[in-house]
Amino acid sequence: MELIYKSRIEAIANRVTSYNSIIENRILNEAHQYGPSYHRTSVFLSHSHLDARIIKPVVVFLRSMGVDVYVDWMDQTMSQTTNGETAQKLKYKIKQNDKFLFLATDNSLISKWCNWEVGYGDAQKYIDKIAIFPLLESNGRWNGQEYLQIYPCVKKSDYRDDFYVVYPDGKSISLVDWLKK
Repeated sequence: MELIYKSRIEAIANRVTSYNSIIENRILNEAHQYGPSYHRTSVFLSHSHLDARIIKPVVVFLRSMGVDVYVDWMDQTMSQTTNGETAQKLKYKIKQNDKFLFLATDNSLISKWCNWEVGYGDAQKYIDKIAIFPLLESNGRWNGQEYLQIYPCVKKSDYRDDFYVVYPDGKSISLVDWLKK
């Protein structure tokens, strides 16, 4: 199994939306309208705001698997500036959502907020409801942190667009099954 390139997620999202921005916007609007109870599973997506370009394709990718996705900047109740209330709301949202996915990019790995969210997500969701979703740059590099090795990791099969959650002990489950579990 291999890690996933950002371009692969973008290509899958384009295929899901038939390269139509109207369909993409409808899917994204549904992501902010419905609470975690609309679909069977809801996911808190921890990410860096510096990765805004890839967030939309990731949301489309995950929603195509039948789950709700919480993204803080899509939440109209979130303050525009971060403060203590932001932390309280994020804690509530991490608890409220069924799963926690850390979108691990070079930007999120150095984000204070993302690292804080992973720590809180660990306390609430470890080990069956938290996973790292590393996305590689086009150069094939991913500068992961050692401590992330204790978490399940989303990977792609070597030859097909089948995605799995691989646990630290080597066991794996399809991403769809993990999301619905």
